[in-house]
Amino acid sequence: MTNNGNAGAPVFEIERMNFSYNTQLALKDVNLTVREGERIAILGANGSGKSTLLKILDALYFPASGKISAFGEPLTEQALQDEARAFAFRRRVGLVFQDPEVQLFSPTVWDEVTFAPLHLGLPRAEVIERSEWAMDLLDIAKLRDRAPHRLSGGEKKKVALASVLSLRPEVWLLDEPTASLDPRSQSRLLDFIDELGREGKTIITATHDLDIVEEIADRVVMFCDEHEITGEGAPHEVLSDYDRLIECNLIHEHRHKHDGTEHIHHHLHPAAHEHEH
Repeated sequence: MTNNGNAGAPVFEIERMNFSYNTQLALKDVNLTVREGERIAILGANGSGKSTLLKILDALYFPASGKISAFGEPLTEQALQDEARAFAFRRRVGLVFQDPEVQLFSPTVWDEVTFAPLHLGLPRAEVIERSEWAMDLLDIAKLRDRAPHRLSGGEKKKVALASVLSLRPEVWLLDEPTASLDPRSQSRLLDFIDELGREGKTIITATHDLDIVEEIADRVVMFCDEHEITGEGAPHEVLSDYDRLIECNLIHEHRHKHDGTEHIHHHLHPAAHEHEH
């Protein structure tokens, strides 16, 4: 497991941030600092707000109140109206959605992987080199001319990853990255995330798959039903606090009787149940 204890300067700084979908509260009074090279897991059950937080960090949404800065500058809708600043931010931060169907829209895999770097103004020769490298790394070069919507779920996830990898961002935002993947693909994805960490990338992963947390993170931030951060710490500390995990709906107690005696076991909530904003 990568240890990024010597994290660098702040990448994101959030102060008293609130966000709602119309009248539905999604994030409440969030305070969070993310530093260069950190690997952070955002834990929370269905609807707790973790996917919304990633979209705010990617400047797809903007908070209703509070402050957020990225790389030392305000991350606001007004600031990103400056084209040069917006391009610089998009080159540095990449988001991989939970559902690749949301992310993939081009007619072929090659078009998908080359789309972002081309539209962010990188030289065409460099785009080709980056895209071929990304596809080779994820072993999807053979899918080059295929239509993304005709691929399997695991293949779509790899194409979505490659479309971000071709940007070579400094910051990776991953929303339920192992959702819908078979065990082999999950293992390869975890290896990929580990390699990003070894390269010093900043990685923020939203998940409620507790089985992967110690592999992908050095710090855990936890959301509960109140849509606010209710705790954080090292993975082993957070995962050993069963009462808090039950309170935050990340595990549940299963009761059954055996030989007349009631037994209680802790069970994880399977990741496939996630249907967040």
